[in-house]
Amino acid sequence: MSNDQLRPDVQAADFQTAFWAAKHDLAVATAAAFSRHGVHEGQQFILRLLWAEDGLAPGEISRRLGLATPTVTRAATRMEAAGLLRREPHPGDRRLVRLLLTERGRSLEGVIAAETDKLTERALATFSPAEREALIRALTVIRRNLSVT
Repeated sequence: MSNDQLRPDVQAADFQTAFWAAKHDLAVATAAAFSRHGVHEGQQFILRLLWAEDGLAPGEISRRLGLATPTVTRAATRMEAAGLLRREPHPGDRRLVRLLLTERGRSLEGVIAAETDKLTERALATFSPAEREALIRALTVIRRNLSVT
């Protein structure tokens, strides 16, 4: 099935189709914007945490992002190979490692923030401020609804 067959502007879309298409298009645009800087889509969330609090363990990053630890470990391996971060033993527990930004990783904070702002503005360009707030509220409620077990 082509992407156009799933796009809400091509067919009468249900919620999941519309959400998937928007999420997919945002991921494609994000990947294009961040790849220019050697950052893969999704890694910006790990970087954001480390920019705020450098030296977190992969398990703590996993917990904060709601991801499996092996997912963060694989991303960290890729980010280390790209020169964005380095691993060092945790001072309180030598079985653990901490992820620390390299100078290159630290230097991308403003660049990635600017790319994120441009993507957000592009995605929401035709939304009024009230519509933007309503969308964020709706997405927050959807997430809360899905988090209930």
